[in-house]
Amino acid sequence: MTTPGDDIHQPNAPALQQRRAGVLLHPMSLPGGFGNGDLGPSAYHFADFLHSSGCTVWQTLPLGPTNDSGSPYQCLSVHAGNVLMVSLELLQEAGWLEPDQGPEDTETAADYRRRRLSEARRGFSEHASDGEKAEYRDFLATHAAWLDDYALFIALKQEHGQAAWWDWPAAIRDRRSTAMAQARGRLLENIEQERFAQFLFARQWAALKTYANDKGVLMFGDMPIFVAEDSAEVWAQREYFELGEDGRPSVVAGVPPDYFSATGQRWGNPHYRWDSMQADGFAWWKERVARQLEMFDIIRVDHFRGFEAYWEIPADEETAINGSWVKAPGAALFTALQEHFGPLPLVAEDLGIITEEVDELRHRFRLPGMKVLQFAFDGGPENPYLPHNHAADFVAYTGTHDNDTTMGWYDARTTEQNEAMHDYLGFPLEPMPWPMIRAALRSVAKLAVVPMQDVMGLGSEHRMNTPGTTADNWAWRFDWDMLNSEDADKLRRLVEQYGRAV
Repeated sequence: MTTPGDDIHQPNAPALQQRRAGVLLHPMSLPGGFGNGDLGPSAYHFADFLHSSGCTVWQTLPLGPTNDSGSPYQCLSVHAGNVLMVSLELLQEAGWLEPDQGPEDTETAADYRRRRLSEARRGFSEHASDGEKAEYRDFLATHAAWLDDYALFIALKQEHGQAAWWDWPAAIRDRRSTAMAQARGRLLENIEQERFAQFLFARQWAALKTYANDKGVLMFGDMPIFVAEDSAEVWAQREYFELGEDGRPSVVAGVPPDYFSATGQRWGNPHYRWDSMQADGFAWWKERVARQLEMFDIIRVDHFRGFEAYWEIPADEETAINGSWVKAPGAALFTALQEHFGPLPLVAEDLGIITEEVDELRHRFRLPGMKVLQFAFDGGPENPYLPHNHAADFVAYTGTHDNDTTMGWYDARTTEQNEAMHDYLGFPLEPMPWPMIRAALRSVAKLAVVPMQDVMGLGSEHRMNTPGTTADNWAWRFDWDMLNSEDADKLRRLVEQYGRAV
């Protein structure tokens, strides 16, 4: 917490106290691999690109396993990794997987990847060294608190045709001891396969993070405030969530109408039982944050304003319009976390409807907020997103995963709107999106982050997500030939010019 005399505009964590530049790119968007990007050679190439461009931050979206929506903000676990990101190439290099011809005709890329992970488990058993097997045992022991429930959860979903946990037979839905013991025995093979797959993800992520860190690149993760209803934690720890006897919530999370949607966003996540969490010293949050700090150097806390007050929507409402604000114990939570961990390298996603109380909470714990330049050019000179209104304790973005690409945003604006923006930026002598990238890098904000789509000057067809919609999201990928050497060189010059080359 701050004390009298502290500078509230100086971020608390050392990683956020010097000027840096970063690029936002989810590993699933990388080239290479079957069906999606992964943690293989292209990920290392991207770390090399960041290093050569002078950027010292790689921001990702949440890395957890997703439900059928593909949204990384609706994960099956707050601790587990998405095993579809495990690189099959690296498993072959390790000697645990034989080369093959790729997916069979009737096999999806995801099913192919899972089948190959099963083959890798057999290869690991036969060819891994004693040291590698000891590493696996250590992983299982270290992460047992979340891993055992998660692996059983995945095995049960497989057994029940991917049905949500509240639709399982009551005995296993409610975790009765006899039914749980029987399930662990009956599903032992699938449980062990999932535990092994999580080991592979954790091992490959740790190796990639070490490589990036050795290049001077910090890994910047993303922690959603809420948890998916159909997740291992909600099933296994119902005491921490607002659920009825049948496991279903009476109220759900979202946000009221805003810039993104006239009807708001009904996310559907269950709300926390904050009194239960506070009663045991926020043990659940400490476990969650510890795992995130193991994986990342910096962590974005999505929907930070929900720690001060959250939008509560009756579960039977189809939209988020008819909700209400309910106070949350954010100050008590962050006090407990800082007392446990020390200065936290957190960035508060404080976009949308922000009150003085939310600002006070962020300042109290000296957490940087966010400024998105696509929000800056409507209204007058007091618009808080305009660069002249930034402060050091912010992260400046051209746009985020929820925005259109800067080129798509620019092309959709009227001539009058763009002329006003040109006037503010100084008539651009370079093509868009570079004036916006330059403005972000020039900001006094300690960290500036540019989505990879903007670095490559891509249009709306390369957008990652459109809030309030469910189709055609989260699947964007790029090819290296989209990035020309002139753009990479220009990014480095700007990073150096604005004092962000660490």
